[in-house]
Amino acid sequence: MKAICSKKELVLSSYYLCIADIIEQPQLDRLKDITHHIHTTRYQHCVNVSYYSYLICRKFRLDARSAARAGLLHDLFYYDRKEYNACRQKGQPKHSLMHARLALKNASKLTDINSLERDMIENHMWPMTRPLPKYKETYIITVIDKYCAVLEFCVPKISGIISKINN
Repeated sequence: MKAICSKKELVLSSYYLCIADIIEQPQLDRLKDITHHIHTTRYQHCVNVSYYSYLICRKFRLDARSAARAGLLHDLFYYDRKEYNACRQKGQPKHSLMHARLALKNASKLTDINSLERDMIENHMWPMTRPLPKYKETYIITVIDKYCAVLEFCVPKISGIISKINN
């Protein structure tokens, strides 16, 4: 298991100890079959956000364990977001506004969620959602989520261009 743009085997790292009890759960396994950000799966996206949030929080001596766990669970929902937005009825919230609450509900069924993890999952779409995040870690996961989305979209395209140039 690796994060995007990382060569490190995560199963052999201190990061893995933070998520070992939830990473192999069937609820997370289901995310492996759902495309996310065009070129990746929702599972891989969650691993990416989890790992990089863990690294940044560890660097700043924040709660890296909670960041790793919340990052892994922040998009724990099973529907296709494009289909949802295309079919949603008038008055229903857009995917970007409601999926965090659904992810929190699903995560709470999977494991105990502390108040920091709750804030990180619930508010990872800030500033699109309200209220303001309560913790520094929530701001970090919010930025890392967007950073990973850009990587997931761009890296495969850049890799394809480089491989065409090299061939």
